[in-house]
Amino acid sequence: MSGSTDSNNLEVSRRRIADTRQLLEWLTILAIFSMLVLAYGYFVEPRRLVTNVQEVKIPNLSPALDRFKIVAISDIHAGSNGVDEAKLRQIVEEANRQDADMIALLGDYVSQTGIRGADGKRALRMSVENIAANLAGLRAKNGVFVVLGNHDDWHDNRAIAAAFRGLGYTVLDGGVAEIERNGATLRVLGLKDHLQINNWEEFASEAKELLADSEGKGDVIVLEHSPDIAEIITGDRLISKDLKLLLAGHTHGGQVWLPVLGRPIVPSSYGQKLAAGHVREYGLDVFVTSGVGTSILPFRFMVPPEIAVLTLSPE
Repeated sequence: MSGSTDSNNLEVSRRRIADTRQLLEWLTILAIFSMLVLAYGYFVEPRRLVTNVQEVKIPNLSPALDRFKIVAISDIHAGSNGVDEAKLRQIVEEANRQDADMIALLGDYVSQTGIRGADGKRALRMSVENIAANLAGLRAKNGVFVVLGNHDDWHDNRAIAAAFRGLGYTVLDGGVAEIERNGATLRVLGLKDHLQINNWEEFASEAKELLADSEGKGDVIVLEHSPDIAEIITGDRLISKDLKLLLAGHTHGGQVWLPVLGRPIVPSSYGQKLAAGHVREYGLDVFVTSGVGTSILPFRFMVPPEIAVLTLSPE
């Protein structure tokens, strides 16, 4: 009996050792895989730049705007991981290659460090002057239109707006531009960043006023840093019966997409719904670009930096 018991105990001990070894092997594989994912998310993907080409079909879009091409660029966060001066020049080169009808710059051009200067502002990873110098030369048939984002407002929105105006770009921080195409007019409305909104009713009323003088003159595209304003400018607060499209950024597409889990964090009050791409919400077509740079965490995984190339067509 004693020999049999010892043999059983030895067998149990061997199994435990084998199970422990197998667990350690799996943990080692998981640790290596996690390190590779982190390395890719830090060293590789933020340094990429993809061109996201999409056709955006919009109900009741004017036939005059069929095949109207827009390049949308957002959240450059110059100086953040993977976004150096060469990357900015690459953005300009790739955008110009599209031969677009218009280029929309959708905010958050700067990236701050955690160090505050004597003025209380956080230092920039790349100066406004350098950002402007390396984003110079963008070309589109009907111009380059600019709105500002929350990071721009936190730093110095006036200085950033002035730098872009100095490049000949049109800053629409609460303004309207008109584009003539095939005998029709397209109105481009640029709105201030959503974090500056104190009252939804007032914000919608101000936007409606900006369009009032040209109401009925042609379709409206809104440029705004965040897609969260979609609910504010539609429904009972609809700013124009001609409103067709909202272009936005801000979400970074979550920066990280994981199998099964999806996008763990999306900086939007509407979560995954307005995270990225073309969606139709509140009776409005919305396109959200996942942007170029990084913010808070210097990682991107399965959400590469992009410029979006959108070709509009009537649905």
